[in-house]
Amino acid sequence: MPERLLAPEGRRADIGEFVHGGATLVYEDFGTGAKPIVLLHGIGMGRSVYVDLTDRLSGRIIGLDLPGFGEAPEPRRTLTMERHADLVAAFLRDRGITDAVALGHSMGCQIAAELAARHPDVVSALVLAGPTVNTAARSIRAQAGYLLIDIMGERPLVLWRGAREYLRGGPHLIRKMRAMIVHEAQQAYARVRIPVLVVRGQRDPVAPMTWCREIVDAIPGARFEEIPDHGHGTLISDSGATAEKIRAFVEGL
Repeated sequence: MPERLLAPEGRRADIGEFVHGGATLVYEDFGTGAKPIVLLHGIGMGRSVYVDLTDRLSGRIIGLDLPGFGEAPEPRRTLTMERHADLVAAFLRDRGITDAVALGHSMGCQIAAELAARHPDVVSALVLAGPTVNTAARSIRAQAGYLLIDIMGERPLVLWRGAREYLRGGPHLIRKMRAMIVHEAQQAYARVRIPVLVVRGQRDPVAPMTWCREIVDAIPGARFEEIPDHGHGTLISDSGATAEKIRAFVEGL
């Protein structure tokens, strides 16, 4: 049975596994209210990295471990961003959810965009934090270099959580990163037609300002916020400023 990782003490959580199309995700669903926030983590991560953020949010929150990350078992085949979105959509339909706010971080933004483009019946808005992959740097070497630059300036808590989750990501991490990099995210962003908030840390080399602006320009009515003195891990630690932006966005839907 998966662990309780995100729900604060005193808040009942539904925790389990969902299997669809030969892949398994782990979910932790707690809180109540419309427009549940569904957390989609980045490459090598898992739902546990959101513990600081979920302490600052209210309403219904659903944290996911995508296949082969966190507590979710390794799939038989590495999932594309599109197949990840299909799996998440099947999970949301199974739970009767039609108005999710998909909150993606890093690679999770690509999955969130595909979710909105391919399955608009289950999602009502997107929050894209530190979106990947910059069209000007679509290679494992470039992305790894950006991550290294970002890590050098990150807080110890981000380093510890990230290292733990990358180790749990298993021996197929390069294959998973390749699936992330070959995905042409700009095509998915161009098909999104729901409210969107794009957030980046001021010091984030993985999601440069030019790329974030390209995304905002591609999505009608999209909003942009920059968090001062933060890097790529703006949702992982010291997330108060980001949580405030997310709360205001969701309350305004």
